[in-house]
Amino acid sequence: MSGPRTRRPRWGKDAAKYLLPDEPPVVATRRHPAVLFRPLSRGLPALVLGWVILAVADDVRLAVLVGVLVVVGSLTYIGLHVAEWWVRHFLVTRRRVLLTSGVLIRTVAVMPLRRITDLTWKETFWGQVLDYGTFRFESAGQAQGLDVITFVPHADALYRRLSELMFGTDFSTNPVTPDEDADGTLDADDRGDGDAPEQQVPPLDSSGRRHDTQPIPRVRDH
Repeated sequence: MSGPRTRRPRWGKDAAKYLLPDEPPVVATRRHPAVLFRPLSRGLPALVLGWVILAVADDVRLAVLVGVLVVVGSLTYIGLHVAEWWVRHFLVTRRRVLLTSGVLIRTVAVMPLRRITDLTWKETFWGQVLDYGTFRFESAGQAQGLDVITFVPHADALYRRLSELMFGTDFSTNPVTPDEDADGTLDADDRGDGDAPEQQVPPLDSSGRRHDTQPIPRVRDH
């Protein structure tokens, strides 16, 4: 009896080559198929028109040539958009965000997670019906190809997952500043005077309180 089948990921194998060996994706998905509605609404009528021209052209060479050009052009238009949807992937790891795109010329936009300062999630009416949304990233730097990502499927779940990755860690507990050592003391260079003596922390007395001043020395009468 064979073991359980391994579930195939919902992303192409070509997207894995842009990840490091020790960098498994937390989020890996294509855009929602709704992104193909506009190119299909334009390409399919042109395709039908081309077939109609070929059907009524008979032996008129010019009409046949026009029909062939319309059919080939519409098929090419639809094919390029479908191929672009197939190869474009939205990838998120614990280190960075990646967006792959391009059919003939491949482009990979990368943004480290630590540079993302704000995340906006937007759902239109059709996005709520078909379950997709738009992500807007704001980073501490110049705008790039990852500032807006449209037609993200299951955007509500991905929004919560991204929020956990980017803002889920609390660094306010016992913070250590860059100029402060792990034990809470400052280096000699950071004190401003390399020859200045190190200040000792006053010891605790028997009651657990710390003396902030040294005892006043006695002055003998001459």
